[in-house]
Amino acid sequence: MRLSLIVVFAVWTYVPASPGAQQTPPPPNIVLIFIDDMGYADIGPFGAQGYATPHLDRLAREGRRFTSFYASQPVCSASRASLMTGCYNVRIGILGALGPRAEHGISAGEVTLAEICKQKGYATACFGKWHLGHHPKFLPTNHGFDEYFGLPYSNDMWPFHPDVADLPMEARYRKWPHLPLIDGNRIVRPGMTGGEQKMLTTWYTERAVKFIDRNKDRPFFLYIPHSMVHVPLHVSDKYAGKSQRGLFGDVVMEVDWSVGEVVKAVRRNRLEERTLVIFTADNGPWLSYGEHAGSARPLREGKGSTFDGGFRVPTIMWWPGTVPADSVCSSPAMTIDILPTIAQLTGATLPSHKIDGKSIWPLIQGQEGAVSPQAAYFFYWGEALHAVRMGRWKLHFPHRYPTLGGRQGGTGGKPVAYKEAEIPLSLFDLDSDIGETTDVKDRHPDVVAMMANLADQMREDLGDSARSIIGSGKRPPGRLEQGDARFVVRDGRQTLSEARSPE
Repeated sequence: MRLSLIVVFAVWTYVPASPGAQQTPPPPNIVLIFIDDMGYADIGPFGAQGYATPHLDRLAREGRRFTSFYASQPVCSASRASLMTGCYNVRIGILGALGPRAEHGISAGEVTLAEICKQKGYATACFGKWHLGHHPKFLPTNHGFDEYFGLPYSNDMWPFHPDVADLPMEARYRKWPHLPLIDGNRIVRPGMTGGEQKMLTTWYTERAVKFIDRNKDRPFFLYIPHSMVHVPLHVSDKYAGKSQRGLFGDVVMEVDWSVGEVVKAVRRNRLEERTLVIFTADNGPWLSYGEHAGSARPLREGKGSTFDGGFRVPTIMWWPGTVPADSVCSSPAMTIDILPTIAQLTGATLPSHKIDGKSIWPLIQGQEGAVSPQAAYFFYWGEALHAVRMGRWKLHFPHRYPTLGGRQGGTGGKPVAYKEAEIPLSLFDLDSDIGETTDVKDRHPDVVAMMANLADQMREDLGDSARSIIGSGKRPPGRLEQGDARFVVRDGRQTLSEARSPE
């Protein structure tokens, strides 16, 4: 359930305290745009076909493409938990995709990107899909954000999903109540329609631009986690029918427009030479939806799998004069590394509890000799450790995974069923085999042994359900408690009520 991300860091004008005083860079502004379910090849700089992405093309020409940048898990809530906290989602107890009847969410004990920035007096806002718990205590305004406007979870969690379209409404409500739109912690549209979903990209963008204009003279953190290109796809009239790729291409073109509007606001406020933009996604494409899904080409598989098609996402970083133009970084990095990078740039203090990310600022700046700060990255599905990436190598442990097996995906917004396949212990050289097609473990037993040892260390910390290992480093998610305000489903709609006593 994904799209992509943009992070904008703007450095404010600095006035020395006295003549001759040494200038030190003040902390930057940050704009983070996160796209949902966007595949590796879904934008022009990474090979998109059938539609144009001129704003992202320009961003890449003037910035730096990251060709080995990863989400932490190939599914919505899990991926977003890692982005917000700098932790593997398994550490903080957020798995899968939280639904409208979930009674847990992000814990108040975790420190979010917004709370990192609030240490330095930033204005903070989130406009888009949150998906880290929909009850009031879990919403952005209780986790460091001054403002929030958007959907609390994925836009397919509504009673008009194709999977339930043939059922009577009462039966639909048992699976999916109406989809609410939230402003702050108040539901302002209790039942989103298809026509209103068409406006989501526009509404998020308009809010973002106004926020930048309103806070141009103070530091700010703006997070824009778009609902698109997650299915069901919706696009406004201004881009409907514009691409040669059908509705999916139209939707990506509108996302590209949104990026352009945000960057235009930065330029209009004369921040273009003092702004870092990071564009990436929360996971790969939902391939079972076929013509309504993106492409991970030339990577293997997509969302829901721990092959690179599920984890590796298109990423661009841009900061004229600071990030080298028209450059490429092939070193591995992950969304868990964003929080400590922002902490370094803002001068904020890292959380006192353990996090997994490390600053990748040397990679973003293109410093000579810079390499990934991590010894390895770990690929979990749920709580099962499926794979490890170390430098050029990726080791898969035996596991089952969803696949189309060469078949075409669905049409008209309806998915086809996945098959289930199994991979044995396998080692891939991603430098020469980006598609993970040729197992070379027999040629490199020393590499397999080294990576297996790293995996064992991670299992001690975060566990591995495939081996019935619990792990000592996990923290619980937040949970509803007696007296907490909560949203309950009544007549198919979310309604604010008081929490019942835990059973």
